[in-house]
Amino acid sequence: MNILNEILKEIKPSAEEEKDVLGKVDAFIKRVNKGLKDAKAELYGSGAKGTWLRGGFDADIFVKYDYNRYADKSDEISGHLGKHLKKRFKNIEIMHGSRDYYRIKQDGFIYEIIPILDIKNSGQAKNITDISPLHARWVKKNASKKIIDDIRLAKAFLKANRLYGAESYIRGFSGYVTEILVIYYKGFLNFLKAAIKWKDKEIIDIEKYHRNALMALNKSKLDSPIIVVDPVDKTRNAAAALSYEKVIKLKGLAKDFLKEKKKRFFKEKKITEDKLKEMSEGKKLIIIDVFAMSGKEDVIGAKIMKSYEFIIKRLKEREFDVINSGWEWDKAKKAMIWLIFDKKELEKYKEHPGPNLESKEHCKRFRKQHKNFYTKNGRLFAKVKREFVKPEDYLKFLLKDGWFKDKVKIKCLRLA
Repeated sequence: MNILNEILKEIKPSAEEEKDVLGKVDAFIKRVNKGLKDAKAELYGSGAKGTWLRGGFDADIFVKYDYNRYADKSDEISGHLGKHLKKRFKNIEIMHGSRDYYRIKQDGFIYEIIPILDIKNSGQAKNITDISPLHARWVKKNASKKIIDDIRLAKAFLKANRLYGAESYIRGFSGYVTEILVIYYKGFLNFLKAAIKWKDKEIIDIEKYHRNALMALNKSKLDSPIIVVDPVDKTRNAAAALSYEKVIKLKGLAKDFLKEKKKRFFKEKKITEDKLKEMSEGKKLIIIDVFAMSGKEDVIGAKIMKSYEFIIKRLKEREFDVINSGWEWDKAKKAMIWLIFDKKELEKYKEHPGPNLESKEHCKRFRKQHKNFYTKNGRLFAKVKREFVKPEDYLKFLLKDGWFKDKVKIKCLRLA
């Protein structure tokens, strides 16, 4: 398909970019390795697998500690690595996770330096990050040059349509799951065609570990629309973080792309305030400017997402009909929650249901509480005055709620 060749030219790193990037990374790794004891730093992630996109290199440096020496004290390797890095680099940021790791900004990259045990198989892992190099080896072993390019196309397609990333605030396709799927289906187009036909709990077991993964895997690992058995760890569902929402969206986009075959499916569509005004013409647009607390990207993103979901839930409880909504985040601190409503206000009074007429005592209490009660279909009802009839008035009230205190800072609410 000519259009895919055109897209590939746009997203594939040039030979010059690849040489420049890998040269800088190689120099950085040599600096890390200098004086390092019982360990060795190596490049992994999409950089090692060759599946990275132009201008989007992942500098994931794994420092592999000798298994025999540290298997019983793997909780110490993060501290050892931190002391070593502080002797050679400035402005090191410690990142807290299942095992602490480090972040250094240099050469126009963000290097993430992760301490792991040097394992031969997944059974030796003491931490989920220990398995990452096995993922890279499996992809390199099973992906031809043609498949590597198809993986790039799949990543670009998913990224452009906000389906990429396993972070808790995205719940999309991780890089590794994308690689497995393209390898399994033998190409990008085959992946899209297969995705359209996925059944609920579709099983992808490329190494054929299980007769039935639904029976073999722990139930806690099966809460996802598709089950992708990790080729290097038969006990793990690599797609466990994937949401139903993202799979449904992929199915629709895959159908549209296979029908239209347009470049626009690979172009990221950023939501700007001007775009929102265009979308909401003739309606009411409300924008809430949000500033997240400091912390890891995944944690910050999750707090913004939960704040958005909390607002949507409360609006529905108050019977405000949200026509369209979403949130944007610049991956720094500022985020924008946007909501589109019909301009018509809610009625000042709403119907409040009371007890059935057979419940004499309940009816008696209801009549005392509500003077303007009436009977309908064998039941008491009353007209109750709404506290808020405009969504902006309710939101001003809601955003003062203490629920937001340790999650985000609300800068302002505005009608746009």
